[in-house]
Order: sequence, then structure tokens, then C-alpha cells
Amino acid sequence: MAALDRSLISQLPLFQGMAPEEQSEILRSARSSRYAKESAIFEQESEAHSFFVLISGHIRVVRTTPDGQQVIARYISEGEIFGVAAALGRTTYPASAVAAVDCVVLAWPNALWPELVRRFPAFGATTYKTVGTRLQETQTRVVEMSTEQVEQRVAHALLRLANQTGRKTDSGIEIDFPISRQDIAEMTGTTLHTVSRLLSKWEDIGIIVSGRQKVTVKDAHRLVVLAESRTKG
Repeated sequence: MAALDRSLISQLPLFQGMAPEEQSEILRSARSSRYAKESAIFEQESEAHSFFVLISGHIRVVRTTPDGQQVIARYISEGEIFGVAAALGRTTYPASAVAAVDCVVLAWPNALWPELVRRFPAFGATTYKTVGTRLQETQTRVVEMSTEQVEQRVAHALLRLANQTGRKTDSGIEIDFPISRQDIAEMTGTTLHTVSRLLSKWEDIGIIVSGRQKVTVKDAHRLVVLAESRTKG
């Protein structure tokens, strides 16, 4: 197998604390794989054989509840590490990872995790910080689900996505990957009908522009007001 080029990771924040020779060394243990849109990188509760860094594309992290309901926990963007079950002390994946678009990922064997963290402290520290941030985000979303009205939850979800993956266009801030109204429903614990009603209303009053699997935030300020509002919309 041909050696992977260091340029794949040299500009990623995850590897910024490492010297060029360290970046090359950590890459020697990685393999590169492509995943077609809607294919699974790994399944919830399957054995955690590897951890991953997304090089291109977007990935949905999906949890299935005991009653079979699917909930989108978050989206992974280019340059992010994911599937790091070892950092959580787990031997299985707590959720599934599904390619939202065609993706390229780097994968390292999970068995190497303790050695890599020992040899490359900056890599380990950044990863643990990322894991901690995601746990805080999960806590925030749990609070939102239990205390906020649906309109607030959907507004918060769109703002998070725009902040994470937003691309400025003439129409506003476009969420830069295909996302359906069903996806938004699964992110916010509500129904497709409710999401469709809200997005149609927000489009009518100029807050968003919505198309097939595409959402553009046209007026971010008004969306923030909706997200923080405590009155019914």
C-alpha cells in the first residue's frame, strides 16, 4: 500500500501541535477508505475496531433508542475525529456513523490508541478536548429537549449546523451538505410534519430559504431570537 501524504492532515487542527515528522509517523499507522453516500462507517454497539478522521464529506452520527427510534446526535465535518470509543473507555461504538455524502476517512486500529496518545501527547490532548466538548453539547441538547418548545429546538439545530458547516452565499449562510426535513426532525425529537410547517413559515417571513435537502439561513439574527424566545411561535 502506498504511503499516505502528510498534506492530508498537516493543516487539520487535530494535528497542529505535532511536528512534521510526527505527522508523517502517525500517518504510517492509518489507512484511507472511501464511503458512498448513505453507507455506514460503523454501526451502533458493534465492536470498536478503529477510530477515524474525516478527510472529506460529512457524516451523520445516529443513535437508535431501545424502542427503535432514530435520533441524529450530531454531524461530523471535515477534519474532525470520530468513533473514538477508546477515549470513552468503551469497547463498542455508542452510535452509528453514516456518510451524509460521499466521504473519505482515515482509520487507525483501536489497539494503537494507548500508544499513540503516549507518543503524541498533543494529539491525545486535542482528542480528549474534542470528546469533552461533544459531551457538553450532548448535555445542552438534553436540556433543550426537556425544557424548550419545538420551535426553539429547531431554531437551535439550524443555528448549530450553520455555525458548524455554514457557507456564505448571496442568499445567506447555506448549510453545506444535503439535509432533509426528516433529518432535522430526528435531530430535534419532533415530527416531519412539525418541521415542515415551521420551515415553511420561516421561509414565508424571510428567515430561511429551503429547497430539496438544502437549507440556507437568510436572517441569522431573527433565528437567534426564535431560539432564545420563551414564548410560543
